[in-house]
Amino acid sequence: MKYIFVTGGVVSSLGKGLTAAALGTLLENRGLKITIQKFDPYLNVDPGTMSPYQHGEVYVLDDGAETDLDLGHYERFTNVKLTRINNLTSGQVYQTVLNQERRGDYLGKTVQVIPHITDEIKKRIVTLAEQSKADVLITEIGGTTGDIEGLPFLEAIREFALEQGYDNAIFLHVTFVPFIKAAGELKTKPTQQSVAKLREIGITPHILVCRCERALDRELRQKISLHCNIPLEAVIEEKDVDHTIYEVPLMLQRERLDELVCRLLRLETKTPDMTHWQEVIRKLIAPQHRVRIGVVGKYIEVNDAYKSVDEAIIHGGVANDCGVEIVKVDAEKIELEGAEKVLKGLGGILVPGGFGERGIEGKIQAARYAREHRVPYLGLCLGMQIATIEFARNVLHLPGAHSTEFNPGCADPVIDLLDEQKAVDEKGGTMRLGAQECQLVVGSKAALLYHAFSVSERHRHRYEFNNRYRERFAAAGFVFSGTSVDGRLVEVIELADHPFYLGCQFHPEFHSKPHKPHPLFRGFIAAVHLHTHRRPV
Repeated sequence: MKYIFVTGGVVSSLGKGLTAAALGTLLENRGLKITIQKFDPYLNVDPGTMSPYQHGEVYVLDDGAETDLDLGHYERFTNVKLTRINNLTSGQVYQTVLNQERRGDYLGKTVQVIPHITDEIKKRIVTLAEQSKADVLITEIGGTTGDIEGLPFLEAIREFALEQGYDNAIFLHVTFVPFIKAAGELKTKPTQQSVAKLREIGITPHILVCRCERALDRELRQKISLHCNIPLEAVIEEKDVDHTIYEVPLMLQRERLDELVCRLLRLETKTPDMTHWQEVIRKLIAPQHRVRIGVVGKYIEVNDAYKSVDEAIIHGGVANDCGVEIVKVDAEKIELEGAEKVLKGLGGILVPGGFGERGIEGKIQAARYAREHRVPYLGLCLGMQIATIEFARNVLHLPGAHSTEFNPGCADPVIDLLDEQKAVDEKGGTMRLGAQECQLVVGSKAALLYHAFSVSERHRHRYEFNNRYRERFAAAGFVFSGTSVDGRLVEVIELADHPFYLGCQFHPEFHSKPHKPHPLFRGFIAAVHLHTHRRPV
């Protein structure tokens, strides 16, 4: 087993996760089996209860783990199927250690950060290594070098690399080389200071990946090499991409990062064939067609709040050789100005998942606009519930229809709390989570898109369609095209007399990849393209 540890310095949000994922892509295409894990220093047990304003989206795995959004990058860029052991937080580490202390597992010893916390972190690396049986394990350390909460993780990987021995573990440090506009030049001092801080901790990086706005010339690389005690060939340029994050693997390949990694780890591999990846980039940079999609949400000012949704939309565009302009629409703006004014000109409307009452009425107006104007509509999780509420109010003439999540005393609770959720008190990790099987109706739009009658999709919700209203909805043309295996829970709804109007209780965006777009997003973008092409100018 070979190990690569990815750390970051200077500032956060440098793209350590993308770098780790892109490197994983390159190593996979060299014929290696890889796996990736993320260590998050925050004290939350997981990000499940964290606000999108704090953390961005929560990425859900098949086994129901609520994890960091970087795990989404890992799964989209590689063929790895992740589980809860691929994401570790300080909260999980301390919780485990303290539980062991309460049981008396430490036999009266004083419990300390070193060795007990660091040993628990190292144990997670070993567990994943054993279970994955991969050739290479890439571990990303969240946060920035020097953060107090991240020190136990850095100490743990320092110890672990020492134990593994030379040739078996390397450190890759992602750092920032800022361009100072007033001076008209790139500055290396932040990178020098970041590496110095890492070396104080006892870690000397083997490779430096330098995030930058402008290209690094040879003189600048030599300066970084000299002051950071790193070979010149190990100073890797990672310039801001021009079009799409999916260019990053090809950029790093041009820098010969994967070749260097394999040499340092004494790995004999084939030359990677990135032809399929290049075709994805071609379709993203120079598509044959273009469409505009409105994503109606309430966290639109947070770039990462709907990260997987945005990426899945782009993947759907790739499948149709179609460039997609994603227009972020504030649901509250619709409430103030009306759907006609805000949504006019969009080729399709998507309402993603979410929690809380703010903006709900604007989303309902968006669903109504899409239904009445025959604009393609895709509702994800809450988006399906929104379509249900809108149909109940404006087609079934139930003005008091709502979800008990937002109005517990509503006259017609067409969306209600799942029975098994009614006794739940704690918020963290208690929703209906992870992969659940869904049975699709023969001849439905959903079945045609999937080319299957049984699918497995990831869930994250507490509320569900209220079956007391199922007959009334069905009689009015509301199609229940997907249900749980026992038929009890509604999983997919659609309108038969609409070009594309579909909602699903699950999150299909978590299963989409650039070279394997999700069927629902593929079909949605195809419908949007057709609608855009036919719509009078």
